[in-house]
Amino acid sequence: MEAEPAFQRLDLWLWCARIAKTRGECARQVSNGRVRVNSQRTDKPHYKLRPGDVLTLAMAGEVRIWRVLALAARRGPASEARGLYEDLSDPAPEGRSGPEPA
Repeated sequence: MEAEPAFQRLDLWLWCARIAKTRGECARQVSNGRVRVNSQRTDKPHYKLRPGDVLTLAMAGEVRIWRVLALAARRGPASEARGLYEDLSDPAPEGRSGPEPA
């Protein structure tokens, strides 16, 4: 029986969480400094993300704060992706329910 990995690449996790349509775009978001992990800026798409880490994401003119709940086994539908994180951001303004899944 194979043990579950203790970490996952940040760009892969972001892609599975449906931040962008391609993994390359997720890697560019990280490289451009649009992602912080545990309040520390990282520009490394290969950063080892673990459950419990807190991400700060600058997306579409908004800042979102997510706590990683689980590592992704695959890129599934948006409903599955929402189970990977807990949104700690302030409630969205009227009429918005958060970022649109890619």
